[in-house]
Amino acid sequence: IAADWGYDEVNLNCGCPSDRVQAGRFGACLMREPALVAECVAAMVAAVDIPVTVKCRLGVDEDNEYDVFASFVDRQVAAGAAMVVVHARNAWLKGLSPKENREVPPLKYDWAYRLKQERPSLPVVINGGLATVDAVQAQAAHVDGVMLGRAAYHDPYLLHQLEALHTGATLRPRGELLRAMRPYIEARLGEGLALKHITRHLLGLFHGQPGGRAFRQVLSEGAHRPGADWALIEQALAVTERDADRAAA
Repeated sequence: IAADWGYDEVNLNCGCPSDRVQAGRFGACLMREPALVAECVAAMVAAVDIPVTVKCRLGVDEDNEYDVFASFVDRQVAAGAAMVVVHARNAWLKGLSPKENREVPPLKYDWAYRLKQERPSLPVVINGGLATVDAVQAQAAHVDGVMLGRAAYHDPYLLHQLEALHTGATLRPRGELLRAMRPYIEARLGEGLALKHITRHLLGLFHGQPGGRAFRQVLSEGAHRPGADWALIEQALAVTERDADRAAA
C-alpha cells in the first residue's frame, strides 16, 4: 500500500514506548523480539522495491549491553533493512510517559558512532536531542545522517536553515516562506479541507522570535472557525511583524 501511494521508503518504528504500542506488541517492545522484527522486515522487502528501514532505541528498560543492541541491528540488516535510525537512548516501558521517554533516559550517541565505525557500509542515522543547526552539524563526522523528530515540528524553520546550509540556497525570512505556501493552502481549502488542519503544523514557525506567541495565538483561536481562510494567516503575520518591529525599536 505504501509503495502504491508513492512513498520513498517504509520505516518500521521499533522505538515508540507508549502503553498503547506495548499492548499491541509494536514499538519499542519489539526490540525484545528481534526474530519477529526480522521476519517483518524480510516480508516487507519481498513485497516492495522501495527501501525498508528500521528505527530503534538502544535497548528497553535496564538493557545496557551494546552487543545486544548491535545484534538487534545486525539481524534486521541481514533480513534486508537498508538503513538503521538510532534514537540514542533506552526506552523505559515502565514508569515513564512517552514524553519523559524522549527526555529522561540519558543519550548515548557513542553507541551509534561505534555502530557506524564497526559497520562502515551500513547507513546509520542518529536521532534524539538534536534541536539546533550546530547540534545537527556536529553529527556529520560520526554518522550518515540525522533524523529530526519533535524539533522539526516545534521549530520548522530549522529545516529551512539546514536546507540553506547544505544546498547553498539563500536563507529566506519566515514570512516569505509562509506566503509562498498560499497557492497550496488555497488549493486545499478549495478541496474542502479546514484551515485548522494546515495551520496546526505551522504554529512553531516563529518559535523563539518576537511575535511568535501572537502568531500562534491568532492561528490557534481563528483557524477552527467555519470559513477561515488565507486572510487569517495574513492577520497572524501582520501581528507578528508588528511585535517584531516593536522589539527591534
